[in-house]
Amino acid sequence: MAFELCWVFCWDVQKATQNFTTILGQGSFGPVYKANMQTGEVVAVKVLASNSKQGEKEFQTEVSLLGRLHHRNLVNLVGYCVEKGQHMLIYEFMSNGSLANLLYGEKERILSWDERLQIVLDISHGIEYLHEGAVPPVIHRDLKSANILLDRSMRAKVADFGLSKEEVFDGRNSGLKGTYGYIDPEYISSNKFTMKSDIYSFGIIMFELITAIHPQQNLMEYINLAGMSHDGVDEILDEKLAGECNLEEVRRLASIAHKCLHKLPRKRPSIGEVSQAILKIKQRRLTKEDTMSSACGDYSRAVSRIADQQVELSLMTSIKERVILKES
Repeated sequence: MAFELCWVFCWDVQKATQNFTTILGQGSFGPVYKANMQTGEVVAVKVLASNSKQGEKEFQTEVSLLGRLHHRNLVNLVGYCVEKGQHMLIYEFMSNGSLANLLYGEKERILSWDERLQIVLDISHGIEYLHEGAVPPVIHRDLKSANILLDRSMRAKVADFGLSKEEVFDGRNSGLKGTYGYIDPEYISSNKFTMKSDIYSFGIIMFELITAIHPQQNLMEYINLAGMSHDGVDEILDEKLAGECNLEEVRRLASIAHKCLHKLPRKRPSIGEVSQAILKIKQRRLTKEDTMSSACGDYSRAVSRIADQQVELSLMTSIKERVILKES
């Protein structure tokens, strides 16, 4: 399916963002603004930092590559603007913001276990498209909860994929690409970023959804402790989920996440295997619900038969009593 990217005048973007005052957040490439376009469409505008070394030709090449990546679990690029050294990317607007904001922000919104499980599945499908569906394949390189956005139906989409990553300095390692807390340890030692590095970052996001503990708040220490027993994850479960979720499902998801965090990249599953494993958790639940529904149906029918038999017995007893009365 072909998608046409829309080229937009920077003046129109400036007007739609009320002179760049409607800020939504700060991304790794620059600020992101909410824009109400003249067409009535609401979009998000990412303004790339003006000190970027990327020229206009390289930017347009990158935009054309991004424009080919379309999937229901990716935040799709819908347009761009390049004028007088200004580089802007225009994306579909995600009204429920980032997963990081929902987990750690001050909003009262609590994510249910069902929503978290669906979010994990959505993310896996987005990464699966990048790794196995896109031509050429795309390694995200900066998967984190801040780059998972949610639409008005609370469906998750992966954002900030396919762009050249700026180097970050975390105080310990310079020259790294990505975000501290999500970076594959193997990448730190080898400086080689692979699809399995994305898998590692996704494993961290899964544990964020289970625990609501930020990776920069010693999450790995909690994960290592939880990994010491089958039900260890119960101890680090987000307290907002206490009594509100199926612990067996939590343990199964934690087991998948542990595999994604394996020290050796070759021992980590592919994203296709991860998607299938998450899907099995949901399918197992549906099968159980069907079995319970069937059992309830059988029980109802049995109760109904017993009730019919009791009525019949009552009638027979009544007839018998009348016959005895007549004879006497």
